[in-house]
Amino acid sequence: MLTHPTFDQLNQLGLFGMAKAFGETEASAEAATLTHPEWLALLLDRELAYRHDKKLAARLRLAKLRQNALVEDVDYRAARGLDRPLFQKLVAGAWLDAHDNLVISGPTGVGKSWLACALGHKACRDNRSVLYQRVPKLFGELALARGDGRYVRISRALGRIDLLILDDWGLEPLDGQARHDLLEILEERYGRRSTIVTSQLPVEQWHAVIGDPTYADAILDRLVHNAHRLNLTGDSLRKTRIKTAEKT
Repeated sequence: MLTHPTFDQLNQLGLFGMAKAFGETEASAEAATLTHPEWLALLLDRELAYRHDKKLAARLRLAKLRQNALVEDVDYRAARGLDRPLFQKLVAGAWLDAHDNLVISGPTGVGKSWLACALGHKACRDNRSVLYQRVPKLFGELALARGDGRYVRISRALGRIDLLILDDWGLEPLDGQARHDLLEILEERYGRRSTIVTSQLPVEQWHAVIGDPTYADAILDRLVHNAHRLNLTGDSLRKTRIKTAEKT
């Protein structure tokens, strides 16, 4: 264990990245070859990297992404109709700066949630706050929160997240309270934050899921008119992979 005074002082100051770099470099043969400016530059680089990694880890914990997906791992060869130029444009992130939305639709198993989580992970890496929510579970949690006094706090938190991912939209029709909650969330976010929605249903069928025509028009106006769309097709990738594994 290194007991050098500088090492102890760096830890006391909370400069843990610098302290670790100092300890590792001091114990290596490289130390004697470094000038004072090079020492300082090395320690500062490690401190910045340490703080970046710590903040990223915190953002990912907050995001609660359902899948450990990375945009670098997207399989563009899969037969699902993924618009590669559009997806790569989404990866760049300008749509988040513009507070646009994204709708990912297609049959079950084509990777809608995976792609949404991959974009969420990239947004975390780009220093944005992200939150993943399955729509059925979210409405249940909001109903409980209304009863125990947490509703206002949760609603405000949903409004402040840079990128909100609403997964599995449209699995069942909305009741009156769910319609109201969804409209309030989207109203708070409209023009200020971005939202990703994944659904097995095409947008043309969303009116029926929402139920009330007035609410449907208001919700879709705030969600769809400024949304990019990834319309996926094809068979379930999970089934395809199982069949491929069985043949090998």
